[in-house]
Amino acid sequence: MEMVIVGTIFYDDIETPSEKANGILGGSAPHSGLAASFHLRPPPGSPPRIGVVSVVGQDFSTYHQMVLEDAGLNLAGVALSDGETAKRYRKYDSTMGRVGSQKIESNVLEDFSPILPQAWTSPEVLLCANSNPSIQLEALNQSSGSRINALDTSEKWIKEEYQNLSRAMRLSDVVILDEDEANLLSGEKVLTQSIATITSGASLHGGVGAGKGPRSLIIKRGSSGVLAHLPCGTIALPAYPMENPVDPTGFGDTFAGALFSSLVGHESPLNDIEVMRKSLVHASVSASYCSEGMGTKGVRSLGRGKYHARADRYRRIVGI
Repeated sequence: MEMVIVGTIFYDDIETPSEKANGILGGSAPHSGLAASFHLRPPPGSPPRIGVVSVVGQDFSTYHQMVLEDAGLNLAGVALSDGETAKRYRKYDSTMGRVGSQKIESNVLEDFSPILPQAWTSPEVLLCANSNPSIQLEALNQSSGSRINALDTSEKWIKEEYQNLSRAMRLSDVVILDEDEANLLSGEKVLTQSIATITSGASLHGGVGAGKGPRSLIIKRGSSGVLAHLPCGTIALPAYPMENPVDPTGFGDTFAGALFSSLVGHESPLNDIEVMRKSLVHASVSASYCSEGMGTKGVRSLGRGKYHARADRYRRIVGI
């Protein structure tokens, strides 16, 4: 398997000023997986290039299984457990800011321990999509032969699972955070200082004595775009200008899936600034589609012609 994604699968109830939907497919694994599969679609008759590791309940529909499999995802790593699939409720205001705290029913996620199929332990890229760091840590410990270990996280896990998150980050080559999360983790107020203390390991549990942090950080900056701190240098790109966003759920997961799938097939991509710049372009453009529909609808509606036209427009905007 060229890429393995470990993450969550939810049934989402989402309410925005313009639309409302209940029981739609969501979670870090579907959003990142669908985005990744667009860029790593197997040729007709060829086996899937991306495997998904997660858990669902007895209520998970055959239709949603087909959605993921038809996109070219191998679900052999998705466990079927007694109980219900995890559920989540989110509400957004007119600025697409979240209203109140999200409500989550963990259900089968509560006691989930990921198991990577034996043939999946040496992928080119292991993406630990946003989920409990204990799940990410188990996956990282099982994937001894991966070329790139990538990890995405959020404010919740920084606050609630700092020790496990620190351990998982030290096993990762690349970590994705937004700017507020980076400053929260480091205790700093200036982003450059946050990057320095995270990569050195000083702001992780145990400090520098416990080892260095990840050698690469991808910092999401909302409408200001993205800043990538990499072994090959620093890349800053603006966000794609979106006119009428419908639902921001899964934006970061879509970004991560597109980014890391674009690294497959490249030798030492973290040391190649042109490969990384092109991959960040794909991530930014792919994520822009996520917000154009409820749940995974925006990413699922991607077409090659429409996508490449938008990617060309984005390249003109950033001057590359």
